[in-house]
Amino acid sequence: MSDENHKIETDAHSGTETTGHEWDGIKELDTPLPRWWLWIFYGTIVWAVIYMIFMPAIPGLPGMSADGDHSRGLRNHSERANVAIAMEALHDSRAEGFARLEGASIAQIENDPSLLGFVLAAGEAAFGDNCATCHGSGGAGAIGYPNLNDDVWLWGGTYEDIHTTLRFGIRAEHLDTRFSQMPAYGRDGILTTAEIRDVSEYVLSFSGLSEDAEAAARGQVTFESQCAACHMEDGSGDRFQGAPNLADAEWLYGSDPEQVYSTIYRGPYGVMPAWEGRLSDQTIDALAAYVFLLGGGEDAASGPTGQ
Repeated sequence: MSDENHKIETDAHSGTETTGHEWDGIKELDTPLPRWWLWIFYGTIVWAVIYMIFMPAIPGLPGMSADGDHSRGLRNHSERANVAIAMEALHDSRAEGFARLEGASIAQIENDPSLLGFVLAAGEAAFGDNCATCHGSGGAGAIGYPNLNDDVWLWGGTYEDIHTTLRFGIRAEHLDTRFSQMPAYGRDGILTTAEIRDVSEYVLSFSGLSEDAEAAARGQVTFESQCAACHMEDGSGDRFQGAPNLADAEWLYGSDPEQVYSTIYRGPYGVMPAWEGRLSDQTIDALAAYVFLLGGGEDAASGPTGQ
């Protein structure tokens, strides 16, 4: 039906005029929008115009803002400037705590309730921003990511050891980074598949998990020639090389026979960033103390108690 031939028609049931549009016998009513809805709609238009005048809003206007790509607005509002101000205020509020933390030993931190509270708060914030992605919000870790709550440490668990690891990283780009490399025995063809299976059984035997004594016995010969230089003949590892303790029933890449086989086959190794230069010295101090206090830190006087 064309508009030219349409005659105004009133719907018999509602008393409302129709628009002239009809589909399959269904006619469209010419019902006006509610006035309250229209006033809200008009109000949003007015608000948008006012907002564009006072706030940064109009894109594509070079030279009109610090970024050169949008209008400044009469308020000259900048969230970047607000964040900078907030960060400066946060830095000022922490200045006294960081000053007290500088040079403090872990014993001094633990024996000073106010300093301990500051370290836990500042360290937790830094951990959440920079470490939780890999180690988890509570530091429990995951497959391939160390658990920071236990007393198993590849490079030492004293406050000073943790501080060094954080500052220089592990296999990072820093010149002083901690570094170790386990060969990819299978991928690089150093050992055969059968030899790797046997070594896997022998490694599992350190924790009483081996199910094939004959394979473990064969694997011992290969282990002593290929692995003992780093992991020691008894599997206790060597922290100076970052070589894990294989006899403590703690497994970074899993204790399932296939996981152990895969570890030996591909020689995995993780990378932790060097935080020196990325975080302030004070933040690294707080972060090291926080990690130590998660539950697995070691007393320097007592020496290593775990991996």
